[in-house]
Amino acid sequence: MPVSRAKKKEQVEKLSADLKDVSSAVVATYSKLTVAQDYELRKALRAAGAKYQVVKNTLAEKAAKGTKVEEGLKNLTGVTSIAYTTGDPVAMAKALTKYVKDTPEFTFKVGVVEGRVISIKEIEALASMPSKEELMSKLLFLINAPAQRLATAINAVPRNLAVVVNQAVQEKKFKEA
Repeated sequence: MPVSRAKKKEQVEKLSADLKDVSSAVVATYSKLTVAQDYELRKALRAAGAKYQVVKNTLAEKAAKGTKVEEGLKNLTGVTSIAYTTGDPVAMAKALTKYVKDTPEFTFKVGVVEGRVISIKEIEALASMPSKEELMSKLLFLINAPAQRLATAINAVPRNLAVVVNQAVQEKKFKEA
């Protein structure tokens, strides 16, 4: 059943509104996905903070005009789906890469990270990176470590003095006055 021009315009406007704030997306293709497999993919992407949509190529290209993901959605052919996020692109790439390994019917076409088009190999490399939260926690640990060592060194002098004085008192090395 053909889709009316008004319906197509509505789909383009909705997708355009979604893509307006998006800085990272992965364009993929699939063949013979079952409903259950599609449901699992959408569930995994939702958990990663991403959205997933099957789109018509021309509508996707029109909707992406003026957005950061415009370059990745040009000249698409075949069956196309888009996973996109405003959050952590690493989490989305990890979810998609795991799904691709489990489901050979689903493959990548191209990716866009922070407005830059990336290849399939770069998507897989992105998926092997630690998440933003992991990187921040490691950075905070590295920033905090020198201060913690300094505090330990400063506290060591009075603590050691107290231990020596306590041992001297227990061994009765002080004369009573």
